[in-house]
Amino acid sequence: MMPDIKKIARGWAFLVCAAMLCLICASGTAYAQTDAEVSVDVSADGDAARIEGCNFAIQGFLRVQVGSNRPIDDRYQGYAYLLDGGQPVIVGTQDYAVAYLPPDLAARYGIEEGNAAWDDLMRAVVALDAGQASGAAKLEDQRTWYLTTDQEYQVGDVVFRFDQELREGRFYACIIGADGSDVKDKVRPICADTFQIVEAHEAVIVEEGTPLDQMVEFLSTVDMSPLWVTLKTTGVAIVFIFALGLAAAYFTLRIPKRAQDIFDTIFTIPMVLPPTVCGFVLLWLLGRNTPVGQWFIDIGFPLIFSWPATVIAATVVAFPLMYRSSRGAFENLDPNMLDAARTLGWSNARIFFRLMIPLSWSSIAAATVLAFARALGEFGATLFLAGNQIGITRTIPIAIYFEWMGGNQGAAWFWTIVLLVFSFAVILAINLLGHRTTKYRRRNEQVRSKPSTAKQDKVAALVEEGDAI
Repeated sequence: MMPDIKKIARGWAFLVCAAMLCLICASGTAYAQTDAEVSVDVSADGDAARIEGCNFAIQGFLRVQVGSNRPIDDRYQGYAYLLDGGQPVIVGTQDYAVAYLPPDLAARYGIEEGNAAWDDLMRAVVALDAGQASGAAKLEDQRTWYLTTDQEYQVGDVVFRFDQELREGRFYACIIGADGSDVKDKVRPICADTFQIVEAHEAVIVEEGTPLDQMVEFLSTVDMSPLWVTLKTTGVAIVFIFALGLAAAYFTLRIPKRAQDIFDTIFTIPMVLPPTVCGFVLLWLLGRNTPVGQWFIDIGFPLIFSWPATVIAATVVAFPLMYRSSRGAFENLDPNMLDAARTLGWSNARIFFRLMIPLSWSSIAAATVLAFARALGEFGATLFLAGNQIGITRTIPIAIYFEWMGGNQGAAWFWTIVLLVFSFAVILAINLLGHRTTKYRRRNEQVRSKPSTAKQDKVAALVEEGDAI
């Protein structure tokens, strides 16, 4: 008896909704941090905070996790964070944090190191920073804090430079040695937080809604383009994977044994190589400086960092699954049956399409589903070859990585749940297909092992006739 697919789908949909509700509740709990002594009202979206009894508040909070250590306009400026100009900045390191306040803001709100206003500012920043840390080191772990209103501040032999307009309209916070050397490994910066300080009554603190309201709001704002890019990429890739996998499996069965070993290794090697290595090799083969890559550019169809590159990456990585399973299925066919078909005058093409594929279809179908799932979850090779272009090459695995790195835990978990649903569906489909194939084979074996009723009747009649004679 086949399982009720509709009931299974409804049950799984219920589990997904429950997981989303738990996720949103957990996210809301992470952002709504309070101090046991001083009340800190944190906005539900995690970018604003107001301190009870304080005359100022924070809004527009942003935690930048990663900076750049490369020269800017051919001059090394240190480890630099790209930020908005004219705003407070707090740079956190492994051992301490350095806070910069523009002089006019510090004077307006009376913020000085060690006073009550400074303590309130730290509480608010720590609460917001913890909400956007995404599992990384937090400012609340720091025991030593420095406050400065100067654009350049030195701690030991390390210089912190704030609000530096190193390019027109682009401001940076930089960490550099007093002698101009690279001190990134010594200081080990963890983040740069930037925000606005406003009057307490001007801050907009978004209240948390019910879990259902939060889920509806989240789903209405989440960017769904990674889903469409992933489905489009995987749908096109599986066509190539299916055709190339069957062709390669059939090809390797018809060549000499030594050649089989060589081609089998070539076709299987993407399965054992790390995806990043596959991506690097593809980038080296199809890059703009190669004859193949340049030819595609000349005809107006560049491959690198384009949507076709995502299809190529998914095809190369998932192809071995289709090839290996198809070849194993073909090898298990009875060679005498194939030889008998040839004696009847069947061509190789007719034997392949009318005999080999139908008899191996259950294994081929399972291989296709597995290859589809592998292409769906492809990350390393796609990122190397196609990059991260929103709406063009950003697939779900890439979206998970960059949303997590950007501090958007809700979106990262949402796409993780989507992939879990797809994975569950794939495994369920393979199991159902396997059960159905097993039942079909057992039924055929039982039929073959028992003579038909007509034959039994005929044999019985012959026996009776012989007895009469």
